[in-house]
Amino acid sequence: MMQLYQTALVLGLASSGEAAARLLLGEGARVVVMDRGDSEILRRRAGALQSLGAEICLGVTAPPPDDFEIAVVSPGIPAVSDTVKSVMDRGIPVVSELELGWSRAKCRVLAISGSNGKSTLVKLCAEALAQAGLRTAIAGNYGTPVSAVVGEGRALDWLALEVSSFQLETVQAFRPDVGVLLNVTPNHLDRHGDFQTYRRIKSRLFARMTPADTGVMNQAILPEIRALAGSPNRWIAAGVDPASGANPPPGFFYRPGAIHNSPGRETVDLRGTLFDNAVMGLTAAAAAAALSACGVEGRCLAEAARAFQPLPHRMQDIGALRGIRFVDDSKATNLAAMLAALTMTRGPIRLIAGGLPKHESYEPARELLAEKAAKVYLIGQAAEAMAAAWRTAAPCEMSGTLAQAVAQAWREARPGDTILLSPACASFDQFRGFEERGECFVNAFKTLS
Repeated sequence: MMQLYQTALVLGLASSGEAAARLLLGEGARVVVMDRGDSEILRRRAGALQSLGAEICLGVTAPPPDDFEIAVVSPGIPAVSDTVKSVMDRGIPVVSELELGWSRAKCRVLAISGSNGKSTLVKLCAEALAQAGLRTAIAGNYGTPVSAVVGEGRALDWLALEVSSFQLETVQAFRPDVGVLLNVTPNHLDRHGDFQTYRRIKSRLFARMTPADTGVMNQAILPEIRALAGSPNRWIAAGVDPASGANPPPGFFYRPGAIHNSPGRETVDLRGTLFDNAVMGLTAAAAAAALSACGVEGRCLAEAARAFQPLPHRMQDIGALRGIRFVDDSKATNLAAMLAALTMTRGPIRLIAGGLPKHESYEPARELLAEKAAKVYLIGQAAEAMAAAWRTAAPCEMSGTLAQAVAQAWREARPGDTILLSPACASFDQFRGFEERGECFVNAFKTLS
């Protein structure tokens, strides 16, 4: 049964914190919201919440001394922060906004996580569910906060959630009906500290599952993550072209042109779609496995795949000039995402990379860069480290800024080349987010045309 609260503390006044506060206020709770920032945007949000009865504390780092039944933390605030620790030390239960919203959902929940590609997978699954005639909403890390969607009170069959490691840090009871972990590669180590901690946090997606629930996982990581989760749920594997043999593992696997439900039955035709390649084929295989657990036929996924429009800044082909193709993959904020972009891109590549580093090694990119990169144009704080790792594998130019990198790549490119923005870094050293970085790339392209 859903637990109602008389008093609640909300940590953070970004979109997730605002949604949590509105949901709790609508349930009649006394709500106090605190944020260490004090910007014009925050003041506008504060004013709107104050009109609903919330108490707001801006520009503070210490929580108020009051007793609270619950503290709801926004994903931007690390669980190891002094603010969260001080609340926990007082014995106040701390949960993520994701869990608050999930606890109010009146429909089944499909939750998707991974280091890369989770937004695309959420969108593909949601559109396939819609093809099956099921009322579906997307929420979480991609799109609207969960608390805002459930607060609307819409009648839904499924809630499709994108779940980040930041949101999983503080979940306690969160338990989706179907959970998917697409991949786990080093990411956000600047926040989580080390890869083992990051993997353990990702495993929390499944930790509260029961035998009635289903976990879907990349075949390559299933044994390790299943052991970390320690949950009794049903498991379905997803993967790409398993090793040949008479008895392939049970699950859903991509082979050129289709997804097969082992031991060999074709279930989803992918010919002519964005997903008919080894990188995106894993996404389609995970979608097929998840949708089978949701009771949705493969034809609905095939229809969704044929109609699929990529999200902005995810391998987005923005045009060509003089036979030179421009691709915006600004969302590639870690090395694994950049490697996937290089793998999918044909012809000589002029790669623009760099930004705010995330404490991962760049050495694993050397082999692929030597094979596919005509030249690398480096920007932002990570430029020196990337050059040190890559300069003997591919020519490296210290461009400094994105605008300069585009100009240099354009001057040197030849017909058949692709100028690819795939930074392998966060954007916050020079931009407000990956979206702004991508728009800067698009605008630079437009000035050339």
